[in-house]
Amino acid sequence: MTPLPLTPAQTRLQALVGGGVLLLAAGLAFGAVSIPSAAGYAGAGPNFLPWVVSIALAVCGGFLIWEAQSGGFRAMEPPSDTAPAYWAGFVWVSAGLLANAALITTIGFILSCTLCFVLAVQGLRGAEGKAGIEPATWLKNAAIGLAISAPVYWAFTQFLAINLPGLTSTGWL
Repeated sequence: MTPLPLTPAQTRLQALVGGGVLLLAAGLAFGAVSIPSAAGYAGAGPNFLPWVVSIALAVCGGFLIWEAQSGGFRAMEPPSDTAPAYWAGFVWVSAGLLANAALITTIGFILSCTLCFVLAVQGLRGAEGKAGIEPATWLKNAAIGLAISAPVYWAFTQFLAINLPGLTSTGWL
């Protein structure tokens, strides 16, 4: 199926997406300026990764604008106006992110990230049409969240010597 040609309004909206990505890159670069650049392990300082991400976002934003101006996003299916937005999923994922931000210094990185994972998965499962309110599903998601967040915490605190909020002062929880 060949996509229909885009209207100028659709092309402008697509270029705005690229502009938003460029704005995000500029915001990240602005934040990276305030991070000290003293070289750490392997000559990379703490501001290295924010700069890499901001440059990658800038390249992607520029490419999105070029793509929109040269004919629009290609091979994109036309939107179907029949499917309404799934706001409950948005609420679940937002609640997970906000709970993580609010609780990370209280209950520690591992538990707050696990909670974020559980709530986000609940929202995404709902968007797929899977209810998932059974306790076994919640426990399975919590176990997966722990299995992801604990090694990440340990890698950062024990191996990279980066302080993350923990539940105890041992550095292992």
